[in-house]
Amino acid sequence: MSLNGFDVSIPLSKERFKVAYHLRGTKEEAQTLANEICIEQTIEFPPDLVTKGDIRDHIFGRLESLEPVCGDSWEAVISYAIETVGMELTQLLNVIFGNSSLKPWIRVERLEFSQSILNIFKGPRFGIQGLRKLLDVPRRPLFCTAIKPMGLPVKDLEELAYRFALGGVDMIKDDHGLADQPFHPYKERVERCAQAVLKANAQTGGKCLYIPNLSCSTDQIVEKAYFAKEKGAGALMIAPGLTGFDTMKMIAEDDKLGLPVICHPALLGSFVSSHGSGMSHRVVFGQLPRIAGADATIYPNYGGRFSFSISDCKSIVLGTTEPMNPIKPIFSMPGGGMSFERIPEMIETYGKDMIFLIGGALHKIGPDLTENCKKYLDAIR
Repeated sequence: MSLNGFDVSIPLSKERFKVAYHLRGTKEEAQTLANEICIEQTIEFPPDLVTKGDIRDHIFGRLESLEPVCGDSWEAVISYAIETVGMELTQLLNVIFGNSSLKPWIRVERLEFSQSILNIFKGPRFGIQGLRKLLDVPRRPLFCTAIKPMGLPVKDLEELAYRFALGGVDMIKDDHGLADQPFHPYKERVERCAQAVLKANAQTGGKCLYIPNLSCSTDQIVEKAYFAKEKGAGALMIAPGLTGFDTMKMIAEDDKLGLPVICHPALLGSFVSSHGSGMSHRVVFGQLPRIAGADATIYPNYGGRFSFSISDCKSIVLGTTEPMNPIKPIFSMPGGGMSFERIPEMIETYGKDMIFLIGGALHKIGPDLTENCKKYLDAIR
């Protein structure tokens, strides 16, 4: 250590990855804020005390560009040494936004990963093509529904799962509100719903997957995941806003489990609700779920009861499919605001590599749920 600062030499590859931030203010204010991010996201230490050496030259965040976006908004692209992430998803998230998430007028707009960062993570086990192969659906959009509402006895949830599967639905998931409540406890619900779907598959020759909600406490999640697989569940749904992205990654990468993982957006809305702070829809619902191993990502559809715009939703699709080799592209899974009449519009907006998540609308078109499913499936085809 030098007396006039931390003058050290450390082994570094000199490879960097980039984060694009949108900042608010005048150009001078944006420049100052960008410089603060460079320090806050790395050394969090007075930069004037680090006068020279590898820490200053390479560990510091580096402002690569500052360009106007519109009005008082600026895009600052900042690069970071790949070594700062320590080969961990948690530290990667910390470097991307960490302490800077506590400040206003900073929004993470997109992530530009270097190849070494992408090589750290396995990403989704199945992705779009793997899920298509598993379900034997090579081209059309997939069709998913949810068993709900919270409070129904297990026998009624079981019957719903059976009727949906008879109707040809590709995937049947727990509603995210179904946990381990006394009125439909996890183990009983999962076993009976999984068996109901397998029974229907045996009758129809279908390959419908039952997907229990696995957004539980960390000390139970592995045990409950293995229980679900043992009883016949075909995939697992996790809300990383509740459990953490790294927990979802752990389940996705478990080779003995080997099940598809569906990412649910519960509690992630606060990241994207302000267009001046937080993170973009593309990052939260597209890029991060892919890195953390999700095979499909659920998010609110535009035109429904949530405030997502069509441009927000299209940006998520970009995040799920943009080149991130070797990280596979994943399905976008918009839900809410779905109706029979909007199916052509949804396919035009999202393309065929999407999963229709149709909930309440499936109950409205007639009294026979199985026939309702068949009608929706015919329209999707």
